[in-house]
Amino acid sequence: MPIGVFARRSGLTPSALRFYADSGLLRPAETDPGSGYRYYRPDQVARAVALRRLRELAMPLTAVEAVLAAGPEEASRLIDEHLTRILGEAMAARHKAALLKSSLAGVPSRPIAALKGPVLADAVEQVLTATVREPGLPVLGGLRLEVTPEAVTLTATDRYRLSTRTLVPAEPTTATWAGTVGGEELRAAAAEIRRGPLVRIEAMPHAIRLRRADRRADSEAPHCGLLAEEFPDHRLMLASLGEATTRVRVSKDVFLRALEDHPGERITLRLTDHGTHVLPPGDDRPGTPLPATVTGRTLSICFELTTLYPAVSTALGPEVMLDLRGPDRPATIRSADRGDLTTVAMPVKQEDPHHDRHSHDRHSRDPRSDHGGHRPRRHGGPGG
Repeated sequence: MPIGVFARRSGLTPSALRFYADSGLLRPAETDPGSGYRYYRPDQVARAVALRRLRELAMPLTAVEAVLAAGPEEASRLIDEHLTRILGEAMAARHKAALLKSSLAGVPSRPIAALKGPVLADAVEQVLTATVREPGLPVLGGLRLEVTPEAVTLTATDRYRLSTRTLVPAEPTTATWAGTVGGEELRAAAAEIRRGPLVRIEAMPHAIRLRRADRRADSEAPHCGLLAEEFPDHRLMLASLGEATTRVRVSKDVFLRALEDHPGERITLRLTDHGTHVLPPGDDRPGTPLPATVTGRTLSICFELTTLYPAVSTALGPEVMLDLRGPDRPATIRSADRGDLTTVAMPVKQEDPHHDRHSHDRHSRDPRSDHGGHRPRRHGGPGG
């Protein structure tokens, strides 16, 4: 096939193909001696596509050549080595950028809180389960950090779920501070701060620094950039939730097993005087019994499994408590005996078994619409 056709099939431009031919990575099958036109075979498309994808990973030509010449296992190892290197370089670049921006601002860092490293790392990983990567809305992938002399609060939301955990400072502080920290950088820092018996959080104009007390050098302390976008007004949402009308207390392990064994993407909880049952949405069968203590009104409520499962799995302690307010109202999920980690999850519209399931919206309401005061700004669900 001529170079133009091959370019379209491989996703490479003709100029890129000429470059890779000259470099020896992808030579044409035939070159017309008179016109110089280049022709390729169909079996060269796979190599061309692999070459393009490797270059999209910012892999240098020498490394690309090694990958293309290697067997599957060796190629995978080389790709992993390259990714480890570029991710490390990206974190180092972020670190240097945070230091540079702070030095340009001319404002020194200031200590705002100290926490036990393993406790802070656990809290970061638990709360970040409520984030989502969404183009144009980086704040939904961030973690809101709020410091007062009494507590350090971590909060995150993906619109349909909001998690918040409150920690007690390990050392007295008089600081009051708030900012939204990049979630990916915090995830990367979690392994480092987990190994520190004490971690001091320092605020800078464009980042926070997580300094382990057992290390002195600033170069060893993770830096996490601050997001400029305003975080949803989660406090207004939490204050407007209202009282629960149905309360469920259940073993965390039993509940998780029921969720893991449940078929389908959605799960319905049917709560009555006769007990608690788990059943697929739109199913008239009695469902699977779930040992639980229920007080309040009879209720049938439906959740996406991807929303409910992480809310239950990150709850602290052996028992989970669900405070429910109706089939279309945010539900609160927390430990039955500890209140420092709370998740608010939005249910979904229940499907009617007598109607076409595909005719219903995915969520119990349009995430862009206002509903009962639970949309503090422009996002739907418990995240505001």
